[in-house]
Amino acid sequence: MSDHPSLKNSVALLSGFGKHRAELLSKEFGIESLYDLLFHFPIRYVDKSRFYSISEIQSEYSYVLVKGVLFDLRTAGEGRAKRLVGELKDATGSLELVWFKPPQFLLKTLKNGQVYQVFGKTSRFGNSFSIAHPEISKLANPIDVKGLGIEPIYSSTDKLQKAGLSQRIVKEGIRKIVTSIDFSLAENLPKSLIQKLQLPQKTEAIRNVHFPQNLKQVDLALNRFKFEELFFLQLRLLYKNLVGQKKIKGRRFDHVGDLFLKFYEHHLPFDLTNAQKRVIKEIRKDLGSGIQMNRLLQGDVGSGKTMVALLSSLIAIGNQSQAAIIAPTEILAQQHYNDLAALLSPISVNVALLTGSTPKKERKVIFDELSSGSLNLIIGTHALLEDTVVFKDLGIAIIDEQHRFGVAQRSKLWKKAEVPPHILVMTATPIPRTLAMSHYGDLDVSVIDELPPGRKPILTQHRTDSARLKVFQFMKSEIAKERQVYVVYPLIQESEKLDYKDLMDGYESIQREFPPPHYQISIVHGGMNAEAKAFEMARFEKGETQIMVATTVIEVGVNVPNASVMVIESAERFGLSQLHQLRGRVGRGAEKSYCILMSGSKISDDARTRLEAMVRTQNGFELSEIDLQLRGPGDLMGTQQSGTLQLKVSDIVKDADILYRAREAAEWILKQDPELALPEHQGIRATLNRLLRGNLLWSYIS
Repeated sequence: MSDHPSLKNSVALLSGFGKHRAELLSKEFGIESLYDLLFHFPIRYVDKSRFYSISEIQSEYSYVLVKGVLFDLRTAGEGRAKRLVGELKDATGSLELVWFKPPQFLLKTLKNGQVYQVFGKTSRFGNSFSIAHPEISKLANPIDVKGLGIEPIYSSTDKLQKAGLSQRIVKEGIRKIVTSIDFSLAENLPKSLIQKLQLPQKTEAIRNVHFPQNLKQVDLALNRFKFEELFFLQLRLLYKNLVGQKKIKGRRFDHVGDLFLKFYEHHLPFDLTNAQKRVIKEIRKDLGSGIQMNRLLQGDVGSGKTMVALLSSLIAIGNQSQAAIIAPTEILAQQHYNDLAALLSPISVNVALLTGSTPKKERKVIFDELSSGSLNLIIGTHALLEDTVVFKDLGIAIIDEQHRFGVAQRSKLWKKAEVPPHILVMTATPIPRTLAMSHYGDLDVSVIDELPPGRKPILTQHRTDSARLKVFQFMKSEIAKERQVYVVYPLIQESEKLDYKDLMDGYESIQREFPPPHYQISIVHGGMNAEAKAFEMARFEKGETQIMVATTVIEVGVNVPNASVMVIESAERFGLSQLHQLRGRVGRGAEKSYCILMSGSKISDDARTRLEAMVRTQNGFELSEIDLQLRGPGDLMGTQQSGTLQLKVSDIVKDADILYRAREAAEWILKQDPELALPEHQGIRATLNRLLRGNLLWSYIS
């Protein structure tokens, strides 16, 4: 069955719409056809299914339908303050009605002593209630009158309202479509799935979305469309993965190679955790499969992702290929280079660093060695994505803190090799399960869910500005033990609107409290050039300075085991993932470490929830779930990723249970019929073709 052909007609043909209103609908909501209008779902529903007695009204801001006799109708005030006031009475009590700037027709038609039905939102004044601007209509038969049912409310705009496209016209337009004799919608879910999950049919569901008899019908209908939306989101991701495995071949690395074995057996600086071993086995299997690896590696701060990246690179290098590790900042790239170059020094691996600050002379040497193949491992920033960077044979590309790179940037890696390189994307920002399924559902996911032995929990405390002197004393006591301290600020320059200490004011106040020569202070912020940053970072790493005053440029990549205290100023301004990342900069040595969250005394409820969560737990995945609840998926993924979820009906936070069912159903369908060739799956196939049309190239990019 297919959708009825008339559903492709323009909404301009509907009574009450016309060409002008149809053009506005297209501009405001993208609604052009009758089919589009059907899927312009109500934003909420008003329950007018029953009448309330006035004495039943218990709380303000609730919508009620009441009936009674109108008394004491009068105008009050003059000019702009003019209003129409009346009292509605039933056998149980009375309710004030008020209209500000009342329209003329009300002044002419409303009369004392007549029975009316009234609907609106209640407000409380002392012990009595009132309704401002109620809907009101005269009751011809007040004894036998019934409720008005469930009324849908549709999203609108000022332009549509000014053009006269009212709620009534929209409802009547939709009613004409769904009450036509031959109205039908093509079912794109197979009968077996509908029966298995007890979903309503699509045609029935669309009727109940717009014209429900009760709220249960609304829930069942909306859940059907939420499931459908999430099902096709998951199916698209899983199908892309299947297609990728069949069509996108990768370099086959048949053996781990002598370099890997030599390093693993003789130069590994510590024993791997079981989680690291498990992940390396998963990656090893991918690299030997002949299919391009597309794997997401999640691991909390300090869990050992860098070592996994190094060992994965050694497999590629041991198979006469090259490896690249890409980081979002110069500080992180430099940190990776310093760590990995030191680890690789005992074995014959040529490793180099390429960033925007690399001198021209060094760049030429790097370019020549990359193109000749004599450079085995390159570590760098976005500079590695430039067209001038040409590899002889790039076998694996590892992207660290991948959420800071857009899909278009990552796609440039594909052009660096004749056979697409294996891709490993890593993040130290734990991703909630629902978000991982929705944004990265086409990637295989590995999780390092275990910290190296000996890592002590970081004691986290929340302090307000009134406790600042005590915090300074604590910092001094830690420095006296030859420890080091980070102090992180969210701003570089003073904000006129927000009363936060900015970086320079903070730096000056810390200088006063920690004067030379007893104390030395480093400062690092985004406005400094790379050379100045590197100089200040080196001083802190060598222990020449005891305090590092910084903005969030030190969020990732800084590894100073001697640093035992992280003070985060204006902590209420940071998201949970940022706070968790910053906290992870300490606790890297053998000593007890501390994170102190500073804030003003007056903070929002959301900020308090975040800070309390930080104090309560160090589990990054638990914190990520709380962050998702507070901020939503768009904010959590950042601007580079925000366009990847365009959901119209569902919400991956509120509808997590439906998302899990949708994922299971998509896996079930593809397991039975990977090609979607069965007759009962043609509706799915047609919808999937429409979703992927013109987007197939991007679907192969991790």
